[in-house]
Formats: sequence, C-alpha cells, structure tokens
Amino acid sequence: MLKRIDVDQLTIGMHVHEFCGSWMEHPFWRGKLLLNDPKDLSAIHGSSIKEVWIDSSKGLDVPPGANAVLTAQSDAQVDSELLQAATPVANDLPKTREIARVPATQEMARAAKTCERAKHAVVSMFEEARMGKSVDVGGAGQLVDEISDSVARNPGALISLARLKTVDDYTYLHSVAVCAMMVALAKQLGMSESDIRLAGLAGLMHDLGKAVMPMAVLNKPGKLTDAEFKIIKSHPVEGHKLLLTGDSVDEIVLDVCLHHHEKMDGSGYPRGLSGDKISIFAKMGAVCDVYDAITSNRPYKSGWDPAESVRKMAEWANGHFDPVVFQAFVKTMGIYPVGSLVRLTSGRIGVVIEQTGKSLTMPSVKVFFSTKSNMRIAPHIVDLSHPSCNEKIQGREDPAVWRFPDLNELWSEIPGA
Repeated sequence: MLKRIDVDQLTIGMHVHEFCGSWMEHPFWRGKLLLNDPKDLSAIHGSSIKEVWIDSSKGLDVPPGANAVLTAQSDAQVDSELLQAATPVANDLPKTREIARVPATQEMARAAKTCERAKHAVVSMFEEARMGKSVDVGGAGQLVDEISDSVARNPGALISLARLKTVDDYTYLHSVAVCAMMVALAKQLGMSESDIRLAGLAGLMHDLGKAVMPMAVLNKPGKLTDAEFKIIKSHPVEGHKLLLTGDSVDEIVLDVCLHHHEKMDGSGYPRGLSGDKISIFAKMGAVCDVYDAITSNRPYKSGWDPAESVRKMAEWANGHFDPVVFQAFVKTMGIYPVGSLVRLTSGRIGVVIEQTGKSLTMPSVKVFFSTKSNMRIAPHIVDLSHPSCNEKIQGREDPAVWRFPDLNELWSEIPGA
C-alpha cells in the first residue's frame, strides 16, 4: 500500500517510495530508500520537502488511527493523483515540456547549483556501488531531467561549469558533464524525447565502473604503468556488471557503459569494435567522454583550452570518431566553445561566453585585454554575429601563456570559479 504522508510522520523503518518535489529539494540522489539511519531522517526533516510517499509493504506503516494525506494501490494511481493535482484536464497537457531558452549569464548561477547537487548525487551513487549495493538507475531519472532542463535553457552553462573540476571531483563531475553533453548532442541529432533522456542517463552512468577501480591508480599524478592501464581499461566491463545488478536497466545505458571507449578504426576497447558495429549512442559517448577528459585538469596534466580541444579532436576524427556524430557535436559546442580564449581582429583578447546560434565562428565574446596597450580594459561583451559588428576572431590564444588568474570567473561570472 502506498501512502502520502507529512514528513513529520516519517519514522525509522519506513520505506520512502517517492519524495513529493524536485530531487533538488531533497538530500538523496535516489527517490526510493529504506529509512534505517537517523541521519537520513534528520536530513529529510531539514530539507524543504513537506510530504513523501511511503510503501507500507516494504517498511513500517503509519500508526493505527493516524491519517495519511492520500492512499494508493500502485504507481499508476500515484501518477494519476499527481496529474489531477497539476491540471483538471489531462488531455491539455503538452507531449513534451516547453522550456524557454535564456542567456548564459542568466543560467550560470542556477546551473552551478544543479552541478553541485548532481556531483553529490553521483558521489553517493559511486559509494553505494563500492559497497556492493545494487544500482538504482531509475532513481537517477530526476537527476537527468534537471540536467536536461538546464541544457534546454542554455546548453553552454552547465556543460562549461562541469569542466571546472578539482582532482578529487574529476570522476564525479565528469559523469555530470558527459550527461549534459549527451543530452545536448542527442537534441542536435534530432532524437526523440525518450532517446534524449536515455542518452543523458547513459552519460551519467558511463563511468560507473570507476567506482571499483583502486583509488591509487585512478588518481595517480603521473603516467600509468602498463599494468595500471590494464586495470583502468577494465572499468567499462566492471561498470556493465554493476549496472546489471539494477532493475530493468535499458540496453542503451548498458551499451554506452560498455562501449564508450571503442573507436571507429577498431583500436578501442574492450571489444575492439569498429564502424557500424558501434551503436550511435556509444559513438556519442566516445565524443563527449574525450572532450570533457581533455578540457579538464587531471592529476597528471592541465586541461586544454576548449577551442584547442575541438581542433585536436578534429585531427583524430577519422580513426576515432564517427564523422556525422562529431560534426553534430561541433555544432552543439561551437568551434569556439564557452571558455575559449580568443584574439579579435582589433587586437583585443576575450573569452567566449555563449554561442549565438547564427554562426559557429561568431559567438559572443567578453573582451577584457588590449594587446596594443598591453593592459586590462573594462570587460564588455561583443556579439560577433550582430550586423553592426565589424570584428572577427583572428585566432585562439593559449591560456597557459597569458595566465589570466580570473579567466574562469570572466566567462562564468561566478566568483572564485
């Protein structure tokens, strides 16, 4: 029996079936859990969640005589109650959610919160996998929806923020970044809403196998030995095994986890698949995985500039990536992705803050340095796609050469980014 109750009625031993609210409002990455730790109960009470659904067949019921807000026999009835609460006429509901696009400057702060919450969710997911608990892929669905909503509002915001990782955060935020890029790429490829969601879920789960890799090897601050690399190369197979412990994990999610390191020329792993033997989703996973890996700081090297990374990937495209998928990826990210340091024809230097959608070579740039006077200037935004703009990008600049200490803060507008 499913019952909707006030959080004040929750007690140790109850099985939470679903939180009534966004995953952003509660402290758990999954939606279902058995309350057996007083800390979890305190965390729920400390959140903004007011009501939850409990399953009395899997845990304790409310005391005799206590009233529940609602009762239901199945998930279908729960969904029906939620639908009726949302609108009196179900037939008027749109088939897909309409989310208005907003400027990057408007989305950054919200994306930063989503990114941080998502990181903690992935940390919890990996910790549960390390402890041998079955993987609740379904519980990650709301997380994917929140990331997808941010991508819909502005693709560059969350994807770019997730690139800013510490060494300790890398594995977790990498999963968040790949999830966001998979969603954006799936949209670019014209996939259905269900496939877009599965692509995001696959991106979130693609590196689950790293949960069982030795931390000393995973975070080694130098080149791996052949023996250590062999261990790391086992993570797709190990992740696939972990996913199989969950209930009804979609084949797309399993496929991307197992095959995101395959290459078009057959030189990848673990199966050495080539060409059409690799699924479209695994090909997408390969592109997104590599981009985030090479643009992020790692224990053994600093990340490359986003524009330089796209150029390098284009050089590898023939043997490594599917050309159609890679071209769609470039259209998604831009030739000069958010965070790229560029020099304009005026001699001014700026950082890309947003794609304009009008041309891959005409993003919006925040200029802040004059090479003619060799000094900083008041930052201001130049939309290179605007008809009145007579400037163009002259070329990429190497951040390692210029060493601007506030470069990330300039494009993200988040202090200390």
